[in-house]
Amino acid sequence: MVGAAGGPVKGRRENTLSPSAGTTNLPCLVRRFPDPDPGEPRRLSPGHYLLWLARTQLAVVLLGAFYGVLWPTAQALMPYAVGRAIDDGLTGRGRGDLLLWAGVVLALGVSQALTGMLQDRCALTNALGARYRTLQLVTRQAARLGATLPRKTSAGEVMSVGVADVMHIGRALDLSSRTIGAIASIAVVAAIMLATSWQLGLVVLAGVPLMVWAVALLLRPLHDRQARLRDQQAELTAQAVDIVGGLRVLRGIGGEELFGRRYQAESQRVRHSGVHLARAEAALEAARMLLPGLLVALIVFLGAGQVLEGDLTGGQLVAFYGYAVFLATPVRRLSVGASAIMKAHVAARRVVTLLALSPEIASGGTAGLDGAERGPDLTEPSSGLVAAGGRFTAVACTSPGDAATLADRLGRYAESGVTYGGVPLRSADVDEVRRRILVSGNEARLFAGPLRTELAVDGVHGVDDARLLAALDVASAADVLEALPDGLDTAVTSGGKEFSGGQLQRLRLARAVLAEPDVLVLVEPTSAVDAHTEARIGSRLAAARAGRTTVVFATSPILLDHADHVALVDDGAVVATGTHASLLDDARYRALVAREEGTA
Repeated sequence: MVGAAGGPVKGRRENTLSPSAGTTNLPCLVRRFPDPDPGEPRRLSPGHYLLWLARTQLAVVLLGAFYGVLWPTAQALMPYAVGRAIDDGLTGRGRGDLLLWAGVVLALGVSQALTGMLQDRCALTNALGARYRTLQLVTRQAARLGATLPRKTSAGEVMSVGVADVMHIGRALDLSSRTIGAIASIAVVAAIMLATSWQLGLVVLAGVPLMVWAVALLLRPLHDRQARLRDQQAELTAQAVDIVGGLRVLRGIGGEELFGRRYQAESQRVRHSGVHLARAEAALEAARMLLPGLLVALIVFLGAGQVLEGDLTGGQLVAFYGYAVFLATPVRRLSVGASAIMKAHVAARRVVTLLALSPEIASGGTAGLDGAERGPDLTEPSSGLVAAGGRFTAVACTSPGDAATLADRLGRYAESGVTYGGVPLRSADVDEVRRRILVSGNEARLFAGPLRTELAVDGVHGVDDARLLAALDVASAADVLEALPDGLDTAVTSGGKEFSGGQLQRLRLARAVLAEPDVLVLVEPTSAVDAHTEARIGSRLAAARAGRTTVVFATSPILLDHADHVALVDDGAVVATGTHASLLDDARYRALVAREEGTA
């Protein structure tokens, strides 16, 4: 399991992102992209990733581009048709010509409306498709990385990728058809103007590139500021996740106010960066409005002079004014598209950085563990720890860090020489190891959904209530279930925020017991419960796991007393073994458990 809020949380079910993360609000895309395999980008660079997304939905991109060309072209031809209606119909007093060109204007308006709707439909499909596919890739990568994910990146970074970055990437695909249409419409207008008046046509052909160049100058600093702000936002989100995840601990040690001040200072730094970015965006927006307006004024001024000289008719002047006003829209769309691509490039860099991470644990060899005899020993040679097959082994570590390290090794979340039934875990397939050995710690999460589903291992449906209730009884969690309004069908929130620390710990234990693995490794499973509850859990766990290998890392004498065998680990090595009663004669062991024994 991988907890969304911090370090490695071992197990076989949970990942930082739920498999359905980000898909519940995209019903259209679920129907449009039913294939669970999103594909695999060949080259992990921001530019290549965006191009790969465009290729995966090339048909929709091209169709959107087709409509994106037709829509502005129809709008671009509108001034020409109006000018002809004025010259041929009104000035020339030709009723037939007037009706003809009025019909052309109507046809162009209808075409513009239809192609505009179709273009928007394709643009939305492109945007949602890119977002959904990116979410699929990120979710699959999170599942592939497993316990490696929280060691190489923060939960806040993954959250930012899944929320903010996918939106920017989808926005770039959304504007692709509009950007292509803007380029095409500028070309059409320039061609018409060149054919009518080459002087004004040259003004357009020279003015548009100059405006694009001026906007590009403003985009360069904007890109850097966006990247900087994006990094700071990810850090702030990660800090917020860590604070919320450890809020109870912070309150317990009086550190809530200190971390609150740190978060406030960091948020102010992000705010200042956002204001700095907003200034650049304001300058860009001003340029988007000002430059097309200047081009319109210049074209109208030059066109009016040509009318006075007799080189242009009144209708052509009206048409040229319409062209000039129209050009403001495609030029603006070009700048908006360029800005969206800049933001998408920054977002894609985050995505490909996450996708480039590789698991610390290789997939392993092909050696199977099924050939081992029933109840084989689990052996960790570097420390000398041996968990006898089919027995309840407790491990008391003088350092909590040793417990976490040994649990990682036993579950093959860290490379080591651990063997299971004489077979090295490093030579076995990771999926096989996960199936046979389950490691459960206190950071395992509950996802949002019915409690019945959250307790069922791997989301398996059809687990009968008798098994669920039996697992809850082993974890002494029957009272937790009784307090819920709808019992097992009660919907719990993400992370189980409605439960106390002790209740969550017992629900995690019930889920681990329900999995019925060949080897169950528990790390401090009763640290948040009272002594009476701990005693019930110890006796029931020993009975429920009879004949199966169970390893519990704990220093509580109540729990240690229920173990068949106890190992004392000091400085990463086993220094004494025996039963709880026999080890009490060891001064090191007695000093370790006496503190808890005195409070029991």
